[in-house]
Amino acid sequence: MTQHLSRPEGRIAYSLDGPAAGPLVVLIPGMGDLRSTWRELTGPLVAAGHRVAALDLRGHGDSDTTFATHGDVVTGQDALALVEHLGGPAVLVGNSMGAGAAAWAAAERPDLVAGLVLTGPFLRDRTMPAVVTAAAHGLMRALFARPWGAAAWASYYRGTLNRGTKAPWLDEHVADLRAAMKDPAHLRSFRHLTAQLTHAPVEARVPEITTPAIAFVGAIDPDFADPAAEAEWLRGAIDADVILIPDVAHYPQHQAPEVVVPRTLAFLADLPRDADGRLQVPASARA
Repeated sequence: MTQHLSRPEGRIAYSLDGPAAGPLVVLIPGMGDLRSTWRELTGPLVAAGHRVAALDLRGHGDSDTTFATHGDVVTGQDALALVEHLGGPAVLVGNSMGAGAAAWAAAERPDLVAGLVLTGPFLRDRTMPAVVTAAAHGLMRALFARPWGAAAWASYYRGTLNRGTKAPWLDEHVADLRAAMKDPAHLRSFRHLTAQLTHAPVEARVPEITTPAIAFVGAIDPDFADPAAEAEWLRGAIDADVILIPDVAHYPQHQAPEVVVPRTLAFLADLPRDADGRLQVPASARA
């Protein structure tokens, strides 16, 4: 069942599964995606006793399209608000810009974030001349305009971003994405996000992150000039356990669930708990 959390500019939609007393896990999708991107992970998390909340980004899925501000920081704020609403601390699981939002949240409120699970993570911008960045943003705004925007994003998502191994349900998922983007308000929100998105605020906070972390990087992810180098940077930047997965692009959570699911469950099982099984953060994070 879809639930909603009120925020200053609108409501964030989320689904909630698992036992009320279970350790909380919050799932954050990436740009242009839906919370159903986590379908391979949600069931195993619930089966392992976790309380799982999967949210839709601002202007995406079942969330309101009234938001004027988008990006990593406000998404991180939304995730933290949901953790406080449901009772944290929590493990934040994020894909793409959702991973950046999760990382920012861990730096902002280490008392609420007990662990990070990151897939296809954007924790910094690609190094490009300013003129190239501006041109890329302009191209995206044009590419994702009406009337072709929904079809363009669906094609890019299915082909380029999912190159290599594909989930058996990918076509169904892409059809849902395309249907959502056919709504002019959703497409407008998506275009606003592409125009506002920068990962610079996340990179600035990376040195502050002390939260335990695991990351999954696709070896053929087209969003990184050198995925192996990005994986190595992540390993050093946030002291994460980083797994580079062959024949996987930007969505390890559904391109390689046979890797992501067991490694994630093992990571969660090793996190500190109190006597009641609730997730714990270090005393220094609670100060």
